[in-house]
Amino acid sequence: MSSNMPSSRPTTPATPASPKTFKIKEPQPGVPLFGCEHIQLFLGSGAADRMNRTIQNYRTCLRVIFENTPIVPQTSRTEKGQPFTSLTPNYLCLQCSATTTEQGRIAHGETSQHRFYVESRNGCLFCQMCDDFIWDPTLEDLRLRKSGKGSFTRKRKLDELFTDPVKEDPRFISTNTVEAPCRASGIRGIYNMGATCYMNVILQCFVHNPLLRNFYLGDGHQSSDCTQKNCMSCAMDDMFQEFYALETTVGYSASNILASFWLSKRKAYEELASNKEQDAHEFFQFLTEELHEINGGSRAAENEDSPSAPKRNKSGNDCKCIVHQTFYGKLQSTITCQSCGDINSSVESFLDLSLGLDVLAKKKSLKATGLSLQKCLDEEYSKPERCEYTCHQCGTQEAKRLLSIKSLPNVLCIQLKRFKQNNGLASKIDTKVSFPLKLEMFPYTNRARSQDTKQNYELARSCTYDLQSVVVHVGNLETGHYVSYSRVGNQWFKFNDHNVTLASKSQVLNEQAFLLFYVVRSLA
Repeated sequence: MSSNMPSSRPTTPATPASPKTFKIKEPQPGVPLFGCEHIQLFLGSGAADRMNRTIQNYRTCLRVIFENTPIVPQTSRTEKGQPFTSLTPNYLCLQCSATTTEQGRIAHGETSQHRFYVESRNGCLFCQMCDDFIWDPTLEDLRLRKSGKGSFTRKRKLDELFTDPVKEDPRFISTNTVEAPCRASGIRGIYNMGATCYMNVILQCFVHNPLLRNFYLGDGHQSSDCTQKNCMSCAMDDMFQEFYALETTVGYSASNILASFWLSKRKAYEELASNKEQDAHEFFQFLTEELHEINGGSRAAENEDSPSAPKRNKSGNDCKCIVHQTFYGKLQSTITCQSCGDINSSVESFLDLSLGLDVLAKKKSLKATGLSLQKCLDEEYSKPERCEYTCHQCGTQEAKRLLSIKSLPNVLCIQLKRFKQNNGLASKIDTKVSFPLKLEMFPYTNRARSQDTKQNYELARSCTYDLQSVVVHVGNLETGHYVSYSRVGNQWFKFNDHNVTLASKSQVLNEQAFLLFYVVRSLA
């Protein structure tokens, strides 16, 4: 995340009343007069107007924090002057009207020599020279009064001690009550532990997956009864508890998941257990296969050494584990002989749908109009193509193959294949592919060819998906980086390792997507 420039916050207009002289709090036994030696030097040795100005500035900061929507103190400005709203704390300068991020606070202190700041969520005082929060009796007294009563005054009027009969009316209560949302809504960043952004983005997509969330928060995996060493599902269970049970937005360290990943005995993923940047899609395949095996599935020995085994296989079609209930669907392949008309159909399960951008971008029908997710799906699952096949009836080799979706999953993962190998050299495909917030998947199912209009209408309603998460690869193969976006209610958030920021729908839709996660509308 780029460093942010300080922004000016709202200030309290000056009143024509005579200036008030503030004093430090009376000394008490065992309690220091000041929060630290630096604030003592700043306030104690200065003129009276410095004391007055500092306390007035602190009161202004507290008003900004406690009398406004939280977005106001959480908003600073980027280097280009654009508003930047963060979930991590901002800092309001006590010596001027600047509001900065944590990185911006350090830069602001270097250029302005300002050393004291007010934390944007609770109003606590921070000393840059101590590099810590400090407890100053005079300022803390103001903070407690403002946060507790909403006022800086000590006294309360007599009528405020008694309840107004009108305010006891249930109708008044119902119309003036706002439900306070729980802060533990799963919105946290994940620390990068050395080129682990590929893991972080997949974990964020899992955290905001409604089926996985309900499974782990509903004790779907009993960690207390689990005897498996380095259990990946236990590590996932701990992560969900951390994200949804604690009211905190500080970054999370997924060390248990990384350790379980590295200690896995699955041969197909030995190369992934390193400090090098890896493929987020491969980690998605690994993680789902591990969770499938632990939560009631079985490991297919014949697929053990195949990295692509989790993607599509004929085993485990009837598995009831949480992974299959969430991600797995079924593809139907129909091969029709062009000579005798013989039809041969087969069905296989799939974890995700992969769209080869390298091939699709070269098709003349798509070159002129540009690529969209729907057009890519049309090419793959609506149009038959010639294939290598020898007919068992007539022996001819002219046939066409049509792929269609027989069964859709609850959470549909679509991979836009942006990495390719050419003569042993890897490269990235930067082709722009537009994608929608709402995706209609009915046209790509085998039932879309049915003539029953009424039945098709009902089926189409159950094939509507809403975009839930997006994984993006930024940069080139050597120095690239993964970020992700996830939707919480109607609000989108950008997750860049431990940094979490608000995002707009247009920002999400303009990204160069690598993985898309759509949730069926009945569950979204």
